[in-house]
Amino acid sequence: MTTITPIQPVAGTRILGVGGFRGERVVTNDEIVGPIDSSDEWIQQRTGIRTRRRANPETSILDMAVAAANDSLEAAGITADQIDVVLLGTVTYFEQTPALAARVAAEIGATPAAAFDISAACAGYCYGIGQADALVRSGQARHVLVVGVERMSDYIDPTDRSISFLLGDGAGAAVVGPSDTPGIGPTVWGADGNLAGLIHQTRTWLELRSDAGEASVAGTIETEWPTIRQQGPSVFKWVISNVPDIARRAVEAAGLQLSDIDVFIPHQANMRITDQVVKMLGLREDVVVARDIAETGNTSAASIPLATERLLREGLARSGQVALQIGFGAGMAFAAQVVVLP
Repeated sequence: MTTITPIQPVAGTRILGVGGFRGERVVTNDEIVGPIDSSDEWIQQRTGIRTRRRANPETSILDMAVAAANDSLEAAGITADQIDVVLLGTVTYFEQTPALAARVAAEIGATPAAAFDISAACAGYCYGIGQADALVRSGQARHVLVVGVERMSDYIDPTDRSISFLLGDGAGAAVVGPSDTPGIGPTVWGADGNLAGLIHQTRTWLELRSDAGEASVAGTIETEWPTIRQQGPSVFKWVISNVPDIARRAVEAAGLQLSDIDVFIPHQANMRITDQVVKMLGLREDVVVARDIAETGNTSAASIPLATERLLREGLARSGQVALQIGFGAGMAFAAQVVVLP
């Protein structure tokens, strides 16, 4: 009888290096307050954002992802031909196929690595880290590249006061590989599609195509471009009601206590949300809290790796510290895990 030789699992995994790329343009609050009839003071009080980064017109989402990927490979001391899988979280890539992950793999020289995209909005990066951990631990891969990238500016309505003024462009990436001791805890994740309306795209691409056809017949060219909207108060309520518990579950799953956490890296959604979650968790006073949103804005799937990259680059956090990271967003998708910083 023919037998199948099982793949040998490894003892543990860890993040070997992180990298990032932020949109080239620094967009101040004063530049965007006119269309939303607001002020720099109002935006800072409501969100903590002073500036956000947005990409130049000629900078594609592929360009950003490749830059972050190469930066993470350099930080990890890994070459692209050592990557077995590329996982990429995004909701702002306009081409349904092929996957952006496959194009990134080709651009960096990781072909024929397996490659696929993850559509989990702001939780996409943490979804990717969870999958990378499982792939490496099981022996299916030795090194996995996880990228979170968004060109949110392509989905902005300048007159929208619900979310557009929060959004920025950027890419963050991490390389996950084997470790003698576990450096990535179990992922606590989930979603609630019943709340799909809390953060959503205003129109489908099919509706856009239909309108474009009607406009062509009518001899006009005006169509309403799909943008992102959110029900801010409802999102805030969901986060406060759910995220602290998700965070506690991730810490418990890692066999730790909240007092063991050195660094807290939540999705950079809103500084008020971050402050409230920190308060509810009762973290140690000396815990480093990521606040990259103040200068970069909300970059969805890219926000957690970008925040991590900043903390390490600026020396606010250091290698070996224990970090709790948690992403949450549209579809009310969420994912959290404890990681050892590279």
